Amino acid sequence: MTVAIVTDSSACLNPTDAERDGITVVPLKVTVGEQTYLEGDGLTGDFVAECLQNKEQITTSRPTPEDFVDTYERLAAEGADEIVSVHLSAKISGTLDSAQLAAKRVTIPVIVVDSTTVGLAVGFAAGRAARARDAGGAASSISAAARAAGEASTTLMYVDTLEYLRRGGRVTALGAVIGGALAVKPILAMTNGEAKVIEKVRTSARALKRLEALALAACDAAENGVDIGVQHLAASDTAEQVAGELAKALGRDSVPVDEISVVLGAHSGPGTVLVAVTPR
Repeated sequence: MTVAIVTDSSACLNPTDAERDGITVVPLKVTVGEQTYLEGDGLTGDFVAECLQNKEQITTSRPTPEDFVDTYERLAAEGADEIVSVHLSAKISGTLDSAQLAAKRVTIPVIVVDSTTVGLAVGFAAGRAARARDAGGAASSISAAARAAGEASTTLMYVDTLEYLRRGGRVTALGAVIGGALAVKPILAMTNGEAKVIEKVRTSARALKRLEALALAACDAAENGVDIGVQHLAASDTAEQVAGELAKALGRDSVPVDEISVVLGAHSGPGTVLVAVTPR
């Protein structure tokens, strides 16, 4: 049986890595003004950050069920007997819902997996699925590996300002306080599939140190090592600094740094730094 692996663009997989691992990526969409872009098709974090700072209207949207049907049927035509489709948390995006609707309309079985997380941790979960497939696993064990990786992941996010979350009406939903709290430097974490403010720190330096400490605690709790990475939106210097401190503490040569999904960054704003930790 040939099992194909699918994920979405919020997983932030490098196209070369996705091709090497045999993972198909379905893009989410970002609309700036009247122009709609497919994530990963030339849309940069710096451009999105500049648009946000200029208070241009930015909206994001999930792939349609038809987008997934087209992808699933193409994979079936290419020889896939089954598909495991791994996506960002259903409580964050309707992407999973689109995938589930599409799964009912295609000619081969599709198992849709809610990773319960966002960002690079979704990519780690999809990577676990690919490795389970390459080891000869059945679709049920492949999907279980992806689900377990997502649920075991720690995804932490430093947000430079709550203003962008406030604009999108997400401050209250995230449990943040209003008014004067917009000066606070919050740390968010994915908890049961939702992004929640877990700490509020008064300065950037302290918040970033706390972000590093929480990430290292997650690493220490893992018995067999971790996959770890840092992401950012228009904050490369800060992200590199965080990655350097994490690498030093973990005794590694480096910790990878990349841009965050622009779909996520459009809601969290410039200055966002995310750390993903997935136990092996």
